[in-house]
Amino acid sequence: MATHFYTAASLDGFIATAEHSLDWLFAQDFDVAGPMAYPAFIDRIGALVMGASTYAWLLSHQAKWEHSQPAWVFTHREFSVPTGADVRFIQGRPSEHVDLINASAEGKDVWVMGGGDLAAQFARDGVLDELWIQFAPVTLGAGQPLFPRALQLDLIDVARNRVRHRRVHTQDRRVGHPLDHAHRGPPAGSSRTRVDRGTGSGLFRIDPSQR
Repeated sequence: MATHFYTAASLDGFIATAEHSLDWLFAQDFDVAGPMAYPAFIDRIGALVMGASTYAWLLSHQAKWEHSQPAWVFTHREFSVPTGADVRFIQGRPSEHVDLINASAEGKDVWVMGGGDLAAQFARDGVLDELWIQFAPVTLGAGQPLFPRALQLDLIDVARNRVRHRRVHTQDRRVGHPLDHAHRGPPAGSSRTRVDRGTGSGLFRIDPSQR
């Protein structure tokens, strides 16, 4: 089994805006059957780990609790627990709880959700194995950082979630100067290549010297 930090980030290294908005992420074109996509990832997960901000976000944005796995929440705050959810509140360093967290996963992997601060604490304690990052083709300029500490990683794999090149035949009957078509599109009856852009993913393993 392994412990993963699986998340999405903008090209300039943020996982949410300064206001904790994820609208930029939900606007992306994801292929749920593509490489490194969420459905295949969550099938291998036996336990979830998150901080207070991520848990609060889930409570406020999900109509009902969507996870069947035990969820461990690092927090000093008091929260409600959704009906039917297996939520366990803890405090302290990740290394103090990792044995219980791993046991609750029953041989499957552990997912550190949400913000990079908690993932950085797992890395500091030597109990984080891999980072799965989906990079969206957008920049935010500022926001919540992907990972708030220096860390040496080994690149294990990369994948395009969705990229399709299609020949599109245009039916435009416009006539005019060639320079006009350079700005307004190809001439009548021509074809062009259209690219549908999705996200790109990277799988990184923490360098053993960082443990």
